[in-house]
Amino acid sequence: MEATDLGFGEEAAQGRSTRSRGLPTRTFTSLVLAGLVAGCAVGPDFTRPAPPETSRYTVAPLPAQTASASTPFGDAQQFRLGEDVDAQWWKKLGAPRLDSLIEKAFESSPTLAAARATLRQAQELHSAQAGATLYPQIDASLGAQRQRMSPSALGQSGNAREFSLYNASVGVHYRFDLAGGNRRALEALTARTDYRRHELAAVRLTLAANITATAIVRARLASQISATQAMIGAQEEQIKVTRERVRLGQAAPDELLPLQTQAEQTRAGLSLLRKQLDQSEHLLATLSGQAPGSAEVPGFTLDEFKLPVDLPVMLPSELVRRRPDIQAAEALLHAANADYGVAVAKLYPQINLSASLGSQALTTGALFGGGSAVWSALGQLTQPLFNPGLPAEKRASLAALDAAAANYQGVVLDALRSVADTLRALDHDAQSLASLAAADTYAQSSVESVKRQYALGAANYTQLLLAQQQAQQSRIGLVAAQAQRLADSVALYQSLGGGHEIAEKIAEGK
Repeated sequence: MEATDLGFGEEAAQGRSTRSRGLPTRTFTSLVLAGLVAGCAVGPDFTRPAPPETSRYTVAPLPAQTASASTPFGDAQQFRLGEDVDAQWWKKLGAPRLDSLIEKAFESSPTLAAARATLRQAQELHSAQAGATLYPQIDASLGAQRQRMSPSALGQSGNAREFSLYNASVGVHYRFDLAGGNRRALEALTARTDYRRHELAAVRLTLAANITATAIVRARLASQISATQAMIGAQEEQIKVTRERVRLGQAAPDELLPLQTQAEQTRAGLSLLRKQLDQSEHLLATLSGQAPGSAEVPGFTLDEFKLPVDLPVMLPSELVRRRPDIQAAEALLHAANADYGVAVAKLYPQINLSASLGSQALTTGALFGGGSAVWSALGQLTQPLFNPGLPAEKRASLAALDAAAANYQGVVLDALRSVADTLRALDHDAQSLASLAAADTYAQSSVESVKRQYALGAANYTQLLLAQQQAQQSRIGLVAAQAQRLADSVALYQSLGGGHEIAEKIAEGK
């Protein structure tokens, strides 16, 4: 690095203080203002990536509405193309206890609190860098020193003298952003602050979606446990009847073995369902910021929920402006673009300006007296002549920019895929529920038919118990399908990025 003086006089260039009748403030002020307003930032200006050219998520067009079934949660769902997502989309499920739990989680979740703190940190770092970059730095100093000076060091005769020197001064320092490197660095910090803001929105969205999905799982498990218990009751009754038939010599003892095996397998399944129910309770507790041992978690049932029948489906071009993860990836791309500008700016000249005004005296009483004023002004131009590291840093920044662009495209594709998967899942869920609802109807009709035959003596009690078991097994499958429609509806809201109003409030720092 080679430094070149701009020329404020020989004494000023050598950094020596000199007495003067006035400070060249006009010259220095002009240079500072020029540094604030002149010049352009090197490197490419950031341009938002173009939205996807496609206007749909799947090759086959979406149906106007899904299939319907005569069962709870069997309503046909309609896809509202171009419609926005409500800010509090979870209220579409009509579960007040769920709404309260989510609001509590927004207040108490440590994950959300950490994301908020990280955003504040990024904002303060941006403010600190902005203050150091955009404005001159002004410092005041007051000092005193004791010196011993020997005339012989200056080639003069005489005895050494000791004296005190007092000084007070105000200094101004400013780096002239000639190539715009400082502005690019500040731009990068702004983009990283935006990234943290979008990250907070993503955490909030994920938290609400996880709580909602877990509540639905909890409701499904409760219904399946009830149906499984009824099935175990029928199996135990069948074992009891068979054991009596064996006692009477009407059946072989071996007939008990498959029935007992089936009953124990069902009990094992019941234990698994209860384990999952306990785990869902613990998960809801931690998601809402509560300790599992003392949490107040509602025991949800499917009856508390209603199926959203009008589902918003925004266009892909709008999706990339709404999903927090896509916006976060765009912010990182913006930061990488600015970082590349910083690396390019290092190849250009750098100008540093500084000036000071103060006084020096041998006594404190004379420190602010006439003739004690001193001033200095310094301008320095630095141009890299040979530094192999700077071109390599530029190439590394360009590679990071390419990586950020590829990452953005990957995030967009994943987002499009998740929406496509969810839309198709909703269509298939409706068809599956219609089939299972029909199967459940047939199973219940079969039970009623066997009951009539049993009353007439045309069927035995064992046949009735078998029909009841099959009906309960069908009911378990139906419950799972009902809950899946609810869960995939929630997944659609999440894949679309949640409510835009919430994201705007976060962007405003609310």
